[in-house]
Amino acid sequence: MTDSLTDLFWAPDPDGDPAALTYTFGGVAPVASVRPRTRLSTWTFDCFGGRVRSTSDLPSEVCDPRLLNPQTGPFYVEGAEPGDTLAVHFVSIEPREAWGVSSTVPFFGSLTSTPQTATLQPALLERTWIYEIDATDRLVRYSAADTKFTADLPLDPMHGTVGVAPPLGEVRSSLTPGDWGGNMDTPEMRAGTTCYLGVNVEGALFSLGDGHARQGEGETCGVAVECAMDTVVILDLVKGIPTPWPRMENDTFIMTTGSARPLEDAFRIAHQQMVLWVAELTGQSILDAYQLVSQTALTPVANVVDTNYTVVAKVPKSVLAGAVAMRGTHAALRQFSR
Repeated sequence: MTDSLTDLFWAPDPDGDPAALTYTFGGVAPVASVRPRTRLSTWTFDCFGGRVRSTSDLPSEVCDPRLLNPQTGPFYVEGAEPGDTLAVHFVSIEPREAWGVSSTVPFFGSLTSTPQTATLQPALLERTWIYEIDATDRLVRYSAADTKFTADLPLDPMHGTVGVAPPLGEVRSSLTPGDWGGNMDTPEMRAGTTCYLGVNVEGALFSLGDGHARQGEGETCGVAVECAMDTVVILDLVKGIPTPWPRMENDTFIMTTGSARPLEDAFRIAHQQMVLWVAELTGQSILDAYQLVSQTALTPVANVVDTNYTVVAKVPKSVLAGAVAMRGTHAALRQFSR
């Protein structure tokens, strides 16, 4: 490991052809090559590609459904090989504009009929909300559409979509989460967090997007406070350590994810991965680790709206007797970020 960082700035063309952007994980040539220990400064479009800008803009009318959730990348990470883990440390995530947007989308969301939970009910009314983002006071200002009710919500920027190319030459939509990462939509993916992604192809082919000024756990209506983001990440490699499903680490918790339908299968994957990780870190048996996880885990639901649902399992580091994950990568990258 080097003791210094390489800096790279790369950004998409804001005036380019939307069809030229990246809407998949896999199947796209890299936009740039980076070395491990690179501090990447970039920005990402919102999930609508900037086409929903007022309450009169309805996503179904102004957006091409094939061109949703544009990603920045992919980035080829030099030396990344299958069996390695890509570490993505979020140094900063900041809204690029002073506004964000949310909406209801026909036949999409957790409390409406969808193609997979089909009923004879009509779609919910499509509507758009515009949020004011106050970066100085760290607030996201909500205004109701049908009354004069307002509320100031804490600004909590995150990336809904973080991932690498899937294995076996697969190409997956940027609307879908899975073991490659993708559209996990967890608020845990905020500044100060390190995300660990298993490398499936040479170079990993890392992409990110889908910035949210804030999002409730579950992303209930299917659309957070979507906004373009200015983001700085540090990319690094953990050689020779595979990561079957995306994991995260911050100063307080280690976290595992699972993405599947039904929801209980996403829960099972996240908790199975946590039990295996705790057993590895502490030297306990699987059954003892299962018991410890059962008594200490928190389980925020990331989303129940995407093509797969995502669940996160969190265990506090304080119960792990000083065990160090991923060869201390988070602590090292955290120090660099400071």
